[in-house]
Amino acid sequence: MGSPRLVEVDSSGLRWIKSSRSNEGGGECVEVAFDHSDVLVRDSKDRHGSRLRFSAAGWAAFLAALRTGA
Repeated sequence: MGSPRLVEVDSSGLRWIKSSRSNEGGGECVEVAFDHSDVLVRDSKDRHGSRLRFSAAGWAAFLAALRTGA
């Protein structure tokens, strides 16, 4: 699986989606946005901080690894 890259992006036009696994109590929350063929991930508590950018294949591999507990 390729490593995600930290990137600075203009996210003003992106629609961010909060993870269904995030809790409403302010705990560990992440949001994702789809930018053409890439997936961006950010910490919902630090919306202006660094973001991770995954390729579509990298995102699929990341999700597969999470599902198997790798």
